[in-house]
Amino acid sequence: MSVLNKPWFHDEKAAFKKLESVLWPEGPVCPHCGNKDKHYDLSKTRVGLWKCGDKPCRKQFTVRVGTVFESSHIELHKWLQAVHLLCSSKKGISSHQLHRVLEVTYKTAWFMSHRIREAMRAGELLPPMGGAGEIVEVDETYIGNNGLYKQFKVLKGYQHKHSVLTLVQRNGEARSFHVDRCTADNIVPVIRANIAKETALATDEARYYKNLGKEFAAHETVVHSAGEYGRGEVHTNTVEGYFSIFKRGMKGVYQHCSEKHLHRYLAEFDFRYSNRVKLGCNDEQRAIRALQGAKGKRLTYTVANPQPQS
Repeated sequence: MSVLNKPWFHDEKAAFKKLESVLWPEGPVCPHCGNKDKHYDLSKTRVGLWKCGDKPCRKQFTVRVGTVFESSHIELHKWLQAVHLLCSSKKGISSHQLHRVLEVTYKTAWFMSHRIREAMRAGELLPPMGGAGEIVEVDETYIGNNGLYKQFKVLKGYQHKHSVLTLVQRNGEARSFHVDRCTADNIVPVIRANIAKETALATDEARYYKNLGKEFAAHETVVHSAGEYGRGEVHTNTVEGYFSIFKRGMKGVYQHCSEKHLHRYLAEFDFRYSNRVKLGCNDEQRAIRALQGAKGKRLTYTVANPQPQS
């Protein structure tokens, strides 16, 4: 039986009940005043509708309010289908594919995709990765085209591509950042802010990692230019494995990504990697975690002509 046969993927009332059970585990909470004690069920008037019982407030609301689903005219059960598909597809699912599966317009599917990626995005203030006895691998990669190639015609190396820095804790989470350029000034502050000082680092021989060993428990490097890709526990194969999934998804599924949206695509791949099966998280649990992340986030911009995807 397909997982999409679950009632909340097809029935609007069941979809509201499912989202309420995830976001309101202890019962309805008024998003306007925070009241948890007294509410009136108006679902006979409109599916999922509640009214706050607190006298100064008395406002109506649904579980959508204050989430990425707010002010959307798309049925909630289609939203839940989209969340599941995006969370369970290892390399992502294009907006055109969502548009065909969900039977919505391409523009709507594109907007849904970005709202879901926003739900996947972690908070700004995260605890440091690693710790005593842990190893965090750090590496950079390059993706897409930043437009400079057409402007200047001749650029060396990766100057015309977007730079991405990724930190991966072995048997743990991944965090990726879009940086303007891969320089010590851009990279070192990110590493300092996101990795605990008791952690051992594993990097390649790039010069911007050279002086980091003094600030952390240990710092080992592999010399890729000399054909060295592993020396016992010293390697960057874990972060390279992350990049292989990320690049296959960006080139094979999404194909085009503008710089202003790159951080959300990174959040999507980080989310799936940090909530993978190896860490005890299956597709359904991953989708529930994405729904939990939908609370308190909004995307209100629209797009006139989104870039086509396959």
